[in-house]
Amino acid sequence: MAEIASGAARGKRIEIWYQDEARIGQKNKITRRWAKRGSRPSAPHDQRTRSAYIFGAICPKLGKAAALVMPWCDTYAMTQHLAEISRHVADDAHAILIMDQAGWHMSNNLVVPANISILPLPPKSPELNPVENLWLFLRENWLSVSDAPRHLSRNCLDVRSPVDQRARANHDFSS
Repeated sequence: MAEIASGAARGKRIEIWYQDEARIGQKNKITRRWAKRGSRPSAPHDQRTRSAYIFGAICPKLGKAAALVMPWCDTYAMTQHLAEISRHVADDAHAILIMDQAGWHMSNNLVVPANISILPLPPKSPELNPVENLWLFLRENWLSVSDAPRHLSRNCLDVRSPVDQRARANHDFSS
């Protein structure tokens, strides 16, 4: 952090941000059925896997947040999320964005805005990222497996950023 403060953030206030993404929607499991040994009963189940990704970032000290809902999770989506976070960073500040080391976070193709520096968390340490608690809260209190597509289309996709509008135009989450 000292290296960032004396380099890219020199002469600016530092805002500490945390970032993560979560997959929500339909995630199917194997269907099992009780049956007589040696028989093979039919076990039909829903094979669809409709889902989306919520990209979220928070600055707990200042009460700021930035989020996008995207139909995919890749370097392009992460670049769009960084641009969204950048818009929420004060003009006289530089953000240190703390996040895990997912492949799309560390890609050479990732475009990082000038007012953001990335500080990766150690591998396999989600407990150090407070955004993980946000996902847990949302899943337990607001998003359930049966409600995700309906809530996703009605609530999450109400954000009016151009990225979300493109995502809505290209992907139907409503059913």
